[in-house]
Amino acid sequence: MNGAGKSTLLKVISEQTAPTAGRVELGANVKIGYFSQHSLEVLNPEHTVYEEVYSRVPDATIGYVRNLCGAFLFSGDDVHKKVSVLSGGEKSRVVLATILANPVNLLVLDEPTNHLDIKSREVLLDAVKNFDGTVLIVSHDRHFLRALATRVFEIDHGEMRVYEGNYDYYLSKKKMGH
Repeated sequence: MNGAGKSTLLKVISEQTAPTAGRVELGANVKIGYFSQHSLEVLNPEHTVYEEVYSRVPDATIGYVRNLCGAFLFSGDDVHKKVSVLSGGEKSRVVLATILANPVNLLVLDEPTNHLDIKSREVLLDAVKNFDGTVLIVSHDRHFLRALATRVFEIDHGEMRVYEGNYDYYLSKKKMGH
């Protein structure tokens, strides 16, 4: 449901914005990676793909940065493309590479597949499936949710309901009126 505050909740959890009431307490070892379409704005348009990824992991080897770029479909001369000429999907892949280049164990994704081409969606899906941590997602992308969700939190009219199962379990419970 739009306007329910889902994006705001994710921003508060990931410390992108302050809560209007209450407080957020994260575990001592929680390291957050936050991604939304607004994340694309933090990219330096003058950097190449390689420079942008390297700027987030300056201690990394050339090989590590190239492998990371390759995992997000930037190989060969693609790593020398300027950020300014990349498509939205390519920029999203750069941002995800920079997030996953660092040791995070909580990945917060706010509508991550919005404006992504099919190739970028699949790269993102594979990266998240292989992510060894907790993923918190707000999405209307049913394919994405079916592939990833193991618990569903439904927020509607200021109330939250938890469904202890995958996305299909959630849909079946909704059909039954639970």
